[in-house]
Order: sequence, then C-alpha cells, then structure tokens
Amino acid sequence: MRVSDPLVGLGLVTLSGCLWFLACTPFDLAPAAWIAAVPMLAAVDRAQSMRFAVLLGWWAGVIETCGGFYWLVGMMQRFTGAPWVVGVLVLLAFCATRALIFALFTAVVYALRRRLEVPMAFLAAPAMAASEFLVPQIFPCGQWITQAWQPLVIQIAELTGPIGVTALLMLVNGAIYDALLAWRRALVPLVTAAAVLGAALTFGAVRMRQIDAIVAHAPHLEIGLVQPNIPYTNDGDFSAEEAARELATLQGETIKLQRAGAKLVVWSEGSYPVALPRDFTQDFTPDSPAMIRRGSSVPLIIGATTYDTGDEAFNSALLLDEGGNVSGRYDKVRLLAFGEYLPGVEYFPWLRNLLPAGAGRYTPGLGPAMLPFISPTGATWSLGPVICYEDILPDYLRRVARRHPNLLVNLTVDSWYGTHSEPWEHLALAVFATVEMRVAMVRAVNSGVSALIDPNGRVVAKSRAQDPYAHPLPADGLLVDAPRMTGTDTPYVRYGDWLPYLSIAALAAMGVRARRLRSSKINRGKSADSA
Repeated sequence: MRVSDPLVGLGLVTLSGCLWFLACTPFDLAPAAWIAAVPMLAAVDRAQSMRFAVLLGWWAGVIETCGGFYWLVGMMQRFTGAPWVVGVLVLLAFCATRALIFALFTAVVYALRRRLEVPMAFLAAPAMAASEFLVPQIFPCGQWITQAWQPLVIQIAELTGPIGVTALLMLVNGAIYDALLAWRRALVPLVTAAAVLGAALTFGAVRMRQIDAIVAHAPHLEIGLVQPNIPYTNDGDFSAEEAARELATLQGETIKLQRAGAKLVVWSEGSYPVALPRDFTQDFTPDSPAMIRRGSSVPLIIGATTYDTGDEAFNSALLLDEGGNVSGRYDKVRLLAFGEYLPGVEYFPWLRNLLPAGAGRYTPGLGPAMLPFISPTGATWSLGPVICYEDILPDYLRRVARRHPNLLVNLTVDSWYGTHSEPWEHLALAVFATVEMRVAMVRAVNSGVSALIDPNGRVVAKSRAQDPYAHPLPADGLLVDAPRMTGTDTPYVRYGDWLPYLSIAALAAMGVRARRLRSSKINRGKSADSA
C-alpha cells in the first residue's frame, strides 16, 4: 500500500490526531507530541490534490479536538439539560470549526511544497504557528498544551508566548519527516532542529535557575484557597436555605485556613451566593445572615455577582480587608461566549431562548485592575485578578502584565465539566501565563483543581478535582506559600506575538519565491517553444 492511497492517507492523519490528544493531559504522553505530526506530513505531502490535502489536515484536527474536548457532551447535558445527542452535535460542530487550524496548515504546506524545494522542518514550524494564530478559538489552545508539565521546554514562552512551543514541536516533527524522506538531504534541517531544541532547553535550564534564585529571596505570603465543591444551579439562584448553607461552608473553610496560618483567603468564582450592589463598600453587620467574614478576621477575596441600578450584572472579584472594608474590585473583562454573553443578541433577541435562564446576562468590565494588599509584614502586594478562562488568554494576560502584578489570582468554577479532562486542561493552559509574565499564580476553583503555580510554570501544590454533581464531597481548602515577584516586562509582554507575525512574513516570502520560480519556468518554456 502506498502513502498516496486515500485510505492510507486517512489512516495516517487519524494516527496523528490520536497522538496529539494522547500527548495532552489527562493522558500525558508528552513525548508523543514530538512525532505526532510526522504521519500527517507524510499523507499531506503525497496527497493527489489540494482539496484532499486540506481534507486530510481537517480530519486530523477533528480527531485531535474530539480527543481533547469530549467533555463538551457532558457539559451540554449538565448546563442546558439537553439530551446527549445535542451534546454530540455541539462537540462535532466545535471540532469541525477548530479543525480549520489544521486545514489552513495543510493548505499552506501542500501549496508551497508543490512549488518550492523547502525542507518540511522549515515550513511546518511557521505554518502551524501562523495557523494557530490566525484561526479564532473560543478556548485558545494549541499544540503547546502537550508540554505543560515539561518545564524545561515551556520556558521559551517568556520570549515567544505559547505559540513558540508549538513552533519548536513542529520544527522537530518536520526534521524527523525530512530524515525519513531522504536521510542524506536532511542534514541541514536535522542539525538546525537539534540546535534550536538544544538552545531552547539550555535557555530553560538557565532561566529556571535564575527565577528560582529570585523566588528564594522574595517575600512570601501564605494564602488559603477555598474549594467549596458546590453544585451550582444553572441560573445561579439559591433559596435562602441553600444560600445560608453555602455561605456557612465557605466561612467554615476560611476559619480553618486562617487557623492554619493563611494571611489571605481566596474564594472561587461566583462563590458568594447572593448578588451584591455596585456600591457595596463594607461587609454586612453580624446580625445580618449575609455577613461575609463571619468568624474570621483574615483579608478575603471573594467571587460574586454585582449589579448596578440599571440591572447590569458583572462577574466580580472583591477584596475585603481585615476590617471588612471593600478595598478593591475587579470585573471580569473577557466574558465567555454563550455562557456569560450572547454574541449577536443585540440584533437577535430570540437567541436568549436557546440558553438557560440567567445565562448570557453579564456586562464586561472596563479593563484589568489590581487589588492592593498589605501583608502582615508590611509588604505591599499588587494582586492581579483573572476570572475563569482569562488565565489562558495570552493577549489579555499581556494587558494584565502591564499593570505589574506581584501575583496572579485566578477565581474559577469548572464545575460543569466533570473531573477527568477539562479541569486538568484548564490548569495545563494556565501554567503558561506564569512563564510569560514571570509571576506565580494561585487558583481557587470551586471543585478543583485549586493550585499554586510558580513563576517557572511548575504546579507546586494542587488539590483534587471533584464532581459535586455526581459525587458530592465536603468542602476542602489548600494552603500555599506564594512568592512576591516584581512583575517585570518579559520580551513576550513587551513585544507580543512577534513570532506568528514573523512566521506569516516567512510564509509570504516563500510564496513570492515560489511564484517567481513558476514564472521563470513558464518563460523558459515559452522561449523553448519559440526556438
């Protein structure tokens, strides 16, 4: 059987898709990512037409996405009450859309390889970097996620952002394919890939040692992360009895963490069970059942819905100091499409009928905001709050970084997705923010995974992921020791996505070169015919 056979080609790209999602958490076969693209490259390079090459790439993307995002089926059932068939249709639509990354990649590779003698290593890396950058995603995720638990590899995110890790993977994959195709002609791409990989790992080792030295001498703060394991209702509404029970759970864990030594406690996203007015500036009095800091005196960051007189709702994080005063507030800026806002609802109001009551009702905040905090030792901390999936959005995180936070504080729910994949994928994507910004991150997640990620992207403390819907468990807490970093401007924070733009420019230059070669061949052919 030949690689150019359509069925063989489909088998090869299916293998690539499987290797990619197996390299990702929770399977965690990270080494597979360094060879995952090779079967797909072989199939696309021998495809009989552009249309079939694009189909092959798209199918590889569908398989890879299905293996990583299968939890969407359960999420749809849990969030909307829809039957599993609807969940499957949503998953397939999501996979088909996200697979456009691979379709674009294979279109570029096929077109240029037909017109230009360029090693696959030097083509695959910029092509995938550009494709991941150009194709919009609801949940930004690229091949870089496969290396989340490999700290030496991901340190280059400080320079390039996470797409640099994708480019490195594809450079190695391309060089391996070049070697398999023609060993003697692959010397340059092999040496180049080995040199770049060696330089990346050396940089990683040096920078990790430098950052660890800074962390060792930095002030530290003991922070308590409350994981209430609450099965939230779809619309976020609680009865008075439920609200009292949830609040008592949060307060009980806060007291435990304070007794264990926490100097600051963080609750998860939307954990306070009652909406608060925008002019809320002081905790309720002890005679009120709504009192937040009952039984504790430690400063507290809570997640809550806040509203103004115009009935606009905000997904907020509030910092209450030791006196119960609200000393800082942040309103989530990057809302989740179809969960917190409805794209196009201003033009098509009937869209609201497609989602549960309460969904799509939030207003975005105006921009990043720091929460000021003074530790018991007198050290001033600038806390950078990010809510839900804001901790995985590189473009937004650069905006946060320009405010020079000493520590990132993430408040998240993640209760809709089960325990097997999504909470761990979310954590894996979040580690890149700490490398990009060189600050630590604490994550308070309703049902896990709550964690401390150090400025080198290592998860140094974490809780377990729970499923409060299937297997309700008591609330839990995690005490971590977070370093105060200076929040310096890294090259990625300063210069942004220079690598994808450079990749696009390189591909454009290849395209121009290929066009000129084609024109030259045509002219030579005409001259020969004239002679």
